[in-house]
Amino acid sequence: MPEKAKFVFVYSVAVELDKSLEAKILKKSAKDNNVNTYKPKVYSIPKNYASASRPIVVGAGPAGLFAAYIFALNNMAPIIFERGKKVEDRTKDILEFWETGVLNTASNVQFGEGGAGTFSDGKLNTLVNDKLGRNQFVLETFVKFGAPSNILYDNKPHIGTDILKQVISNMRNEIISLGGEFHFDSQVQDFIIEGDAIKGVISKEESYYSNSVVLAIGHSARDTFKTLYDLGFDMEAKDFAVGFRIEHPQVMISESMYGPEFKRLEPAAYKLAHNLDNGRGVYSFCMCPGGFVVNSSSEENRLVVNGMSYSKRDSHNANSAIVVSVGAKEFDKSNPLSGIEFQRQIESKAFSLCSGKIPQQLYGDFKEKRISNGYGDFSSETKGKTAFGLLSEIFSQEINQSIIDAMGHFGTKIKGFDRYDAILSGVESRTSSPVRINRNEQFQSNIAGLYPCGEGAGFAGGITSAAMDGLKVAEAVIANLNT
Repeated sequence: MPEKAKFVFVYSVAVELDKSLEAKILKKSAKDNNVNTYKPKVYSIPKNYASASRPIVVGAGPAGLFAAYIFALNNMAPIIFERGKKVEDRTKDILEFWETGVLNTASNVQFGEGGAGTFSDGKLNTLVNDKLGRNQFVLETFVKFGAPSNILYDNKPHIGTDILKQVISNMRNEIISLGGEFHFDSQVQDFIIEGDAIKGVISKEESYYSNSVVLAIGHSARDTFKTLYDLGFDMEAKDFAVGFRIEHPQVMISESMYGPEFKRLEPAAYKLAHNLDNGRGVYSFCMCPGGFVVNSSSEENRLVVNGMSYSKRDSHNANSAIVVSVGAKEFDKSNPLSGIEFQRQIESKAFSLCSGKIPQQLYGDFKEKRISNGYGDFSSETKGKTAFGLLSEIFSQEINQSIIDAMGHFGTKIKGFDRYDAILSGVESRTSSPVRINRNEQFQSNIAGLYPCGEGAGFAGGITSAAMDGLKVAEAVIANLNT
């Protein structure tokens, strides 16, 4: 592998000039794509002019919170239901789970205020095409509520779990001060429907009425998906990806990505992808520089892992998911809930391998199908108890071989990526929602007045895109009320 060139810093700078000088520079730079007229994207907060019942938001992840925030700014006093706890109490439950293995199925890495992304790296980059300034508004809102201002200009902004938790708490308090009402530990168990239109929801055997319900339940609300399916909501199974978390020394990743001067820069991230001859794609997902592999389970006797970083990204290891696309080969896509059952099957296998501890295996041992008897030149950085097991028993041989084939390719991109003692942890199964709750051009489901939203409904992937979808749905609700 050739030696890395000396690194350079790339800046985008906005300058203000008098009109005559601006015209000269633009004319002189007509063929230079690096010089353009700066046109800032300013998000226009929608205005509600109609009097209507208070909107209900189901779920307090980024999609639900940003929808609720727009409603609150319009004096609409939204009512927000969250099956888990507020972020401060949720954190206590998660720390106890990692220490003892005792799971609270309503308050964990998947469920609770802030959503699953709160206990991740807090990455805020997105590939969503943003013509209306929603992305910038999301970032500015995070800064308003306590995030560092560098996320407004960094190419790949991130907050980190430690700071993101406080941002979420501050945002909730602002929504409350504007008239919003939060119900924690309050799962929505049923929906009030009359004549193919939503009329409200039921939580803790109490009925709450509204003609506008935003459904932002997240990708792990499997019991709610079942309720919606039984009620006749238009849903479909969708492809997603599954695999393992992989750990490497962060020093190795940074030196490979940056070259010998890597210590002058922040911990390096990477993004890898490879298409195989068998038609499957294998790629890295949710890469966490200087991070931890965390037990992210939400159901008894099932185990799932994720990655997490604090704002300083200062653990010894880099980790990411290495995942394989799955779909019709693995589950019957004519059944909207079949992807969920596939997830549950592999999560049950992962739990059984090591009696509820995170099952791990060195990559070289994974290839040879033998249990590892210890770590190699570095050890794992995890939140939750671990043990060694045969990860090759979780997936089909085709999926296992797909990972092995792709790892060989990734090793040509990042020196040492396919090293024998790279640490695999299983299982990564919540890369995206296995279900899409269909919606029309007005963002409503086949049940009028109910607005599927965010990652759980299949319309986002990550904190920022989910928050942006929350804005879109709030705009749609207000537009509908104003007609």
